[in-house]
Amino acid sequence: MQDQINNLPKRAKDKHKENKTFFTKLKKRPPKQLDYIMQELHAKEFERTDCLECANCCKTTGPLFTSKDIHRIAKFFRMKEQQFIENYLRLDEENDYVLQSVPCTFLGADNYCSIYDVRPKACSEFPHTDRKKFQQISNLTLKNVAICPAAYNIVEAMKKKIQF
Repeated sequence: MQDQINNLPKRAKDKHKENKTFFTKLKKRPPKQLDYIMQELHAKEFERTDCLECANCCKTTGPLFTSKDIHRIAKFFRMKEQQFIENYLRLDEENDYVLQSVPCTFLGADNYCSIYDVRPKACSEFPHTDRKKFQQISNLTLKNVAICPAAYNIVEAMKKKIQF
């Protein structure tokens, strides 16, 4: 798995132009059943992918924390929201709350998340490959294929299934 993770940025870069062209076409003419196709590809990939073997998303990127996320996680820690923000978060260039640093503070050495049941929405939905109106998040997907082996595989399967 580690070899696959190490090679992923290069593989994603090699496919970037091809993927960008594909997503441009997808935005212009999304198939009627796109949401269904994506849910099917996502489910099939995650039958064979165990995120606990990888956790590259948690090691290399940080999620955005919504106000609901902050409220829920602060409550979980039995602390005031402002205290949670001061201890764990910072404002990024776009004025969004993000982790102060990566890898994620809440990721254990065993790749388990210590706040899994209350994790941010961005974490629970990652890599966003089963989202409705998938064609609208192509820029995010282009980034995620360099981070997540499952996202990479889903996009490759998608290009085979949807021919332009």
